[in-house]
Amino acid sequence: MINRKCAPMSSRPESRASWSGGWLLAALALVLTWCLGVFPAAAITAPELRSQRSLQDLQPDMHGRNLQQQEFLKATLTGFDLSGTDLRGAVFNSSDLRGANLKDANLEDAVAFASHFEDTDLSGAVLRNAMLMQSHFKGATIEGADFSDAVLDLPEQKALCKRAAGVNPSTGVATKDSLACR
Repeated sequence: MINRKCAPMSSRPESRASWSGGWLLAALALVLTWCLGVFPAAAITAPELRSQRSLQDLQPDMHGRNLQQQEFLKATLTGFDLSGTDLRGAVFNSSDLRGANLKDANLEDAVAFASHFEDTDLSGAVLRNAMLMQSHFKGATIEGADFSDAVLDLPEQKALCKRAAGVNPSTGVATKDSLACR
């Protein structure tokens, strides 16, 4: 066994150079970040704060508006008129849409996790590719709604199949077919 005595790291010339070089690079990166105004973390806000900003502009009558990719997190939209609205890519996580009017609304690619659509009018609505896990639709009017490729909990899908009827006016897809009813 060879026993070598090693000099402490701080006394090695090559260690001091690489250590001080690391600090130099870190300081340079900090200065460049400051001078260029690039602060990636500063541009990110919590979803709840972004949602609160977007909710400030909401009114009970939002008929026909363009609300693409808006975030409605924990929003209370009970009884709102969102008929004919463009809600493609919108997020409704933990939102309350009970009794809302979403007739002929476009909810394609929307996300509505754990949201309440009880007694909501979804007739003629397009919900293609929507993520609707843990959302509830008891009493919702779904005549002519297109749920093609939407993700629903199996019990909700079966319940919707029991009352599925009509054909979507814009996509031409039967509601029963879009829900893959048997």
